Amino acid sequence: MAWCQTDCIEKPLCAAFRKLGTCVGQNPWLFLLVPLVVSVMIGTGFHFFADNESNDIEYQFTPINGPAKLERKFIKEHFPTNDSEFFSWLRLYAEGSFASFIAVSKDGNILTEAAFKEILIVDKNVKGFQIYDHGTAYNYSNLCAKTGATCSSNALLDLLNYDASLVEKTNISYSLANRAFIANTLGGVELNKIGTAIKKAKAFRLRYQLREDDEENKRLSLLWIEKFLREFPTALARSTHIEVSHFTSVSRQKEFGKNSKRIIPFFSVTYFLTIFFSIMSCMRFDCVRTKVSVAALGVISAGLAVVTGFGLLMYCGMSFAIDTANAPFLILGIGVDDMFIMLSSWQKTKVHDKVEDRLAKTYSEAAVSITITTLTDVLAFYIGIMTPFPSVKSFCVYTGTTVLFCFVYNITFFGAVLALNGRREASNRHWLTLRKVERDPKPDKSKLYGLCCVGGSYNPESGAESEHPVYFFFKKYYGPFLTNRWTKAIVVLLYTGYLAGSIYGCLHIKEGIDLRNLAFDDSYVIKFYNDESDFFSEYGPRVMVTVTEPVEYWNSTIQDEIEICMGRLENNSYVDRELSASWLRIYVEQAANKSIDIRERNAFIGNLSKVLTSIPEFQQDIELSEDDMDIRASRFFIQIVNASDSFNQKNMLIELRNSVKECKIPLLVYHPAFIYFDQFLVIVTTTVQNIIVAAAAMLVISLLLIPNPVCSLWVTFAIASVLVGVSGFMAFWGVNLDSISMINLVICIGFSVDFTAHISYAFVSNDKTDANERAIDALYTLGYPILQGALSTIMGIVVLSMAGGYIFRTFFKIMFLVIFFGAVHGLVLMPVFLTFYQACGNPNSGPSNTHDSKENSQNRNAHNYLQVHHSKENRDDSCELTELTKL
Repeated sequence: MAWCQTDCIEKPLCAAFRKLGTCVGQNPWLFLLVPLVVSVMIGTGFHFFADNESNDIEYQFTPINGPAKLERKFIKEHFPTNDSEFFSWLRLYAEGSFASFIAVSKDGNILTEAAFKEILIVDKNVKGFQIYDHGTAYNYSNLCAKTGATCSSNALLDLLNYDASLVEKTNISYSLANRAFIANTLGGVELNKIGTAIKKAKAFRLRYQLREDDEENKRLSLLWIEKFLREFPTALARSTHIEVSHFTSVSRQKEFGKNSKRIIPFFSVTYFLTIFFSIMSCMRFDCVRTKVSVAALGVISAGLAVVTGFGLLMYCGMSFAIDTANAPFLILGIGVDDMFIMLSSWQKTKVHDKVEDRLAKTYSEAAVSITITTLTDVLAFYIGIMTPFPSVKSFCVYTGTTVLFCFVYNITFFGAVLALNGRREASNRHWLTLRKVERDPKPDKSKLYGLCCVGGSYNPESGAESEHPVYFFFKKYYGPFLTNRWTKAIVVLLYTGYLAGSIYGCLHIKEGIDLRNLAFDDSYVIKFYNDESDFFSEYGPRVMVTVTEPVEYWNSTIQDEIEICMGRLENNSYVDRELSASWLRIYVEQAANKSIDIRERNAFIGNLSKVLTSIPEFQQDIELSEDDMDIRASRFFIQIVNASDSFNQKNMLIELRNSVKECKIPLLVYHPAFIYFDQFLVIVTTTVQNIIVAAAAMLVISLLLIPNPVCSLWVTFAIASVLVGVSGFMAFWGVNLDSISMINLVICIGFSVDFTAHISYAFVSNDKTDANERAIDALYTLGYPILQGALSTIMGIVVLSMAGGYIFRTFFKIMFLVIFFGAVHGLVLMPVFLTFYQACGNPNSGPSNTHDSKENSQNRNAHNYLQVHHSKENRDDSCELTELTKL
């Protein structure tokens, strides 16, 4: 493959940044103070944080244009609820306003007199909760949703007449008792031997539904729910036979809203760790050359970028979702990486050159690298905006924009810091006291004196600062060890196992976000969700099957078509056909029993209300036209079973919707839970789409800025390998594929490029003929920078592993996998695999050019590393190297 060099993009950038570096070096105070003032001014946008904070779970974590939202709109329009007279929980188009508790028996059977006495005591206490509004007292009976003149009640308690002594004397059938559906009331049920009655049950659920017909009722109901949340734990003080968990219609949202407040303390810990790591990485035993203060200000530069980026977007009214709180942690890591790039390039300049010349040379090398870093990272984030999840859009906009500010602050604020530090070094002043110190130690002084009061050493051969000793570890020990043939064999075997395990994990990854994960681990809602999952998962939602257009219900052909459609749905493995409810079936059956002819339109409509008086709730399932002469829409019900996990919920939803599409009658299926189930239908396709677009963008950037086709192919291979690994090990680490993890997989592509492109391009551009020597040179040049970049990024997110919320732990887990696998590919796998491909080296290598191969190889490796991301060390001037490559 022909060797090619494209510098049409690099050379203009190199020249532009050289000029910028000179300008910053000549005017450091201007470039230091202006960013500070801008940050203070734009940072006032945080005043609008409360206005922009958007923690609506449905909006943030469900597809914007999900089909269920359109279905809900239809149901709401055609079947409005009436909580004051005709309440029916099964007919709600939303969750409604409610409080609920689940009582679990400590003895293994809730159907005992002792357990039910305690349940009835709790029930009495709950109904006695009282609120006051403008001097008027309200309790549950004043605010409850009503059926007729009474509050909506519990079917099982009605059957027992609220008498605990009857529970052990009554044979209770399941899942219907006295024609009432009780599977959503009793859980963990065990039937008797003949399967006709309940032998025992482990849990009992009670629900208190409240009115929300108008804004006043909504407000009062909310006040009562807040009273419930405050007082309910005290209502359990004397419970010895039951364990109780509770939940309300606002619990999920309230607990989710606490996330942003609870994550704030982690910011200070992160900044402390990052500053500490940066200082330790940049510390030297030379009181002049050490970069302690520079490292600290570099972290502050990243912090200023966060303040400015977030403040600007809050001024613009950009929605702030809770997962966006992860962004500062990641941005801090990225910003510190870029700081290392700038700082390392500065350390390779000649210490006796003018400050503006040193900074110009630093910019011509490092700033070009940071530009490409910014380009790849911002593209990865902005590609995520294409997703249908608002939470992902928010994260991507905030993070991508702030990464841009990181770039701006690195080439202005941090560049000014380097220039001022250069002036200090030029006058050989102490980094802390700013007093001039001696360059050479005196023989009569102690080592401590030499350490604290003598400094300014440098390498007299290169004129630059001394190199870090870790580089020699990679050259003398690690590189030769890795290129040993037995080590290579072990690496190949380990990679085979890694790939097999990753593919296995990919095949078993779960989809969709579990709503319980939106709360912190110590939230009371977790226990309720766990009890609900453990004891009430067999029977799922009661789904509406709605005829969306007027049809001739009196026509026997239409009736047959409806029955065919219902039969198709009832024959589904996720539906219990014995629990279906159809007003049309009842009507036709009762009309036949009463010898009423309903085969004509007027007769069908005229007798409808008379025949259905025995089951009045069915009247809520029929929408008549304004003149009461036509049925505009109607609905039936089917009962879902065995759909307790995301896999079955996804399949159930797909099968039901496919079934109604095949019907000649216009139908839709709907339940409020479908709003959240819709995420299962788009999460995989959206993730794959974003990954493909991001990978294609990275490949184009690689071809343009790393103009070696072989290198680009190796980079593509590495992206795929890291992506498969991260996706597979997500499953092993208990992370679902959801809107939170999806964007991290897109970010994975950008970071995969970061680590592997450096090594592969350094390898292929090396002049040496021996593949092992080329691999060792690449590791010598780039091993420590890659390690430093990986550790600094992990340091920025490691505190999230201690967070008590799934959102933040998930972010840490995936980013850790991305960084870890990316670094392993860059430091272990790629050097080994590249040695198997001898032909991928520079064709100019050979006997004719071996005379200066070592020098050119190291220069080229160092420079080309800068052309991707996270480069840290060993660089010569990029413009000079471009000309050198042409020779």
